[in-house]
Order: sequence, then C-alpha cells, then structure tokens
Amino acid sequence: MTFTKQASILLAGIFVSNGLFAQVKRIAPPAPVYPLPSAAQVTWHEMEMNAFVHFNINTFTDKEWGYGDESPALFNPSSTDANQWARTLKGTGFKTLILTCKHHDGFCLWPSKYTERSIKNSPYKNGKGDIVREASDAAKKYGLKFGIYLSPWDRNRADYGTPAYITYYRNQLKELFTKYGPVFEMWFDGANGGDGYYGGAKEKRTINGAAYYDWPTTLNLVKKMEPNIIFFSDAGPGVRWVGNENGIAGKTNWNTISTDTIYAGKAGIESLLSTGAEDGDKWVPAEVDVSIRPGWFYHAKEDALVKTPEQLFEIYLSSVGRGSTLLLNIPPDRTGQFHRNDVKALYGLKALLKKELGHNLAVNATVTADNYRGKLKQFSPANITDGNKETYWATDNETRAGNIEIKLAKSATIKYIMLQEYIKLGQRVKSFTVAIWKDNAWQTAAEGTTIGHKRILKIEPVETSRIKLSITDSKASPVISNVEVF
Repeated sequence: MTFTKQASILLAGIFVSNGLFAQVKRIAPPAPVYPLPSAAQVTWHEMEMNAFVHFNINTFTDKEWGYGDESPALFNPSSTDANQWARTLKGTGFKTLILTCKHHDGFCLWPSKYTERSIKNSPYKNGKGDIVREASDAAKKYGLKFGIYLSPWDRNRADYGTPAYITYYRNQLKELFTKYGPVFEMWFDGANGGDGYYGGAKEKRTINGAAYYDWPTTLNLVKKMEPNIIFFSDAGPGVRWVGNENGIAGKTNWNTISTDTIYAGKAGIESLLSTGAEDGDKWVPAEVDVSIRPGWFYHAKEDALVKTPEQLFEIYLSSVGRGSTLLLNIPPDRTGQFHRNDVKALYGLKALLKKELGHNLAVNATVTADNYRGKLKQFSPANITDGNKETYWATDNETRAGNIEIKLAKSATIKYIMLQEYIKLGQRVKSFTVAIWKDNAWQTAAEGTTIGHKRILKIEPVETSRIKLSITDSKASPVISNVEVF
C-alpha cells in the first residue's frame, strides 16, 4: 500500500497499522456560536481587573463635575508620583491604568496645543508638566496597559454643540494617540450636554446624543492610529457600560447585545446593559466601573469611607465573578499620590483573593461526564481540571445538556466554585446547577443562568469530595474549559 493511499484511507476514517484495521473517528470541534469575541476582547476578558485614575482639576476644587470656569492655576499637586500609582496597581493585581485626561470641565492633563485650558497654564512644574506622559511612562515601566478617558462633553468650550467642537475633540484624540501610545482602551461616557460655562455663555445646552458626535467617523479615526483599541461606552463597540456604578454585573450576563438602538447617554437602558441580550448580534461584554470611595475624585472628607477589602472582594465576586471585568477607580489625593487608606485597601483585597481563591482543590482531579464529544480525548471532561485554558469539555452536537462530576483527592470544605466557558467558540450556557455530595445524596448548592469567561459561585461552606456541574440548557453543545474549587 502506498503512503498516498494510506493517507486517503485515514481521512476516510480507517487507519492501517501493523496489518490491523481500526476505526478512527474524525469529529470536528463544536461549531462556533456567533457572535465571537475579537482577539483584543479575549485579552480584555483575561485581564479581569483594571484601574481608573480620576485626577484632574476637580481634585483641587472638591467637586465631582467642574462647571468649566475653574482657573488652571488651581491645579497644583505637590508631589505627583505616577510610579506610585503604577507600582501599587501592579502589586495588587491590576492590568490597566486608565487616566482621566480630560473630564467634563475641559481641563487637559497634557499640554494640548488646541486649548489654553490645560496643564501648561498651571503652576505644576512651572507649566512644563504633563500628567498623561507621566502616567503613560509609569504604566509601561510596571508592565501595565494604558488607557485614556477623554470626555465628549466639555462645559468650558464656547463651541460645544457645534461642528467645530467635534473637530477640536478629534484633534485632541490625535494628540493623545500619537504621543502617548500604545493605548489599550479608550473610555467615554454618557454625560453629554447640560448646563455649563461654555466660554462665558453660562447656559444649558442639549445635543442629539445619537447623532451629534458622529461616533463612527471618530472611532474609525482612532482605529487607524490604534487598530486593536478597545472602545468603552454604553454601546461599545468594544465593551459596554454595565448600567450602574455599584460594582454589580447582572446575575444573567450575556456578552452579546444588539447596539443598533443604543448610544451613550440614552435613558432607560440600564437593565439591558446589565444583562446583555441572549440574541444579541455583537460581542460587547460589560465592564463594571466602580470607585473605591463614594466619589470618583479625591475628597478629604471621604478618607474614612474607603471601601474595605471585604467590600472590594464582594465587588470582585459580582463583577469578575459574573463574567465581566472590574474597573476600579482609585483617585490620587492633592499631593498627586494614592492615599494610604486606598493603598491599604488594595493590598487587603489582594490578600483576600489569595486566601479565598488562591488554592484550587480541583487541580488534576478525576472528572467523569455522561457525554463527551465522540468519546475523544480532545473533548474529554478531564480537560476542565488540566490547567490549560485552551482545552475544554464538549458534548456531541445534539446534546445541549450534560453532567460532569469532579472527584477531589480527599474531602475538603468547599466555599467557592469557579466555572469558565471557552468563549472563543461563543457564549452558550443558558442555565446550570451545581450540586455537592452530602449525606449519601446530591444536594443543590447553587444554580445560575450564564457563565461566560468566568462565573464564581459562593456557596454555604460544606465538606465534600464530590461536585457535580449540570448544564441544563445551552444554545448549542456546551463547551466548558475550566472548573476550579476553593
């Protein structure tokens, strides 16, 4: 038999070896369930914890939203240390630093050539300072990605509401993306229009949020400079707002949503943003933004109101633990550094994460399933405990439900169970239950709807050596890449 003939028979499903014939199943991986995440979105999911840094003229006026008439002379931090920001974030598990380069009052943290309302007219470093440069360089030094927030609303500009302002906004984006890159994420929110200084007009201005900014043209401009940029807004298109600023993603949290009727600032869409849409036609996952303090900018009166490590851990469970990414704001104080109370809370969170979720009891545990695709090792249930994020358990095409049982090496007290789908093939699971073996019977410990990148279930502590995950409904054959037990 020639090699060519042998190869053709193998492709037909028959393998010849030592004169013996054996049937070899050739089964394709599960077909994708669209839409799918881009490579940049997969990276974003895996980062899990990113940081916002709200630092601007509001820090020195004790405001959350500046009116637009504040003098640049007020911006004068005594000992700004962006390295302290980045060092703290890196040391506590964060992956990105997103800076408020310009908030609604229009003051710019870099010496923009398009306005006098910037750091170049402040006392900081005698007008030679550039906080965007300092933050970008610090992020690079400590291995963090860098992001920018450039408010589309500007309560200072006389031309806000006219086409001329859109040109101004785009010119500033060109400055930021060409001088301070690479930029991983661009952040803009739905606060657009209202009362303001507006060059002395001191009036209320309204804009058509769906049309005024011509976002498609602006985003295309940015993508030419940074092709893999992640855009955040209510409607994405990279990641969406979660619909609240409390640190809570929906218990049902689809990464998919249809964006054709959503735009930044549209009223009444908070519930949809929280849950996403099972039949959404675009992959736009929710980013959970919340501040470590009651406010977004530093206020001395809030020094005793910094969230505790325990509160931050619960936020982690309701954001990362529901398939989203956490964006936690830490605002520098008037010295230009993170306050010691905030730093202490961040390191406390790191310690709690290690204590509660740092020792996976299911590493290489024995796993069985009532169905796995073609009975092939490639899709075996053992893949969910092998520590390889690129392997997974999958069922046959016609099987949209299934049970997998994990047997631990020995009995242990269980408090958390982590589930992950292989989202490169789409988000699939619609409902599931988790049971533990106790008193010679399976007892339901948790149940839920979506899984996505990661689902962390906090259960009543119970001693057991057996855990069963039951996928009860799925868009297509379920594809589970990882299960961990703590």
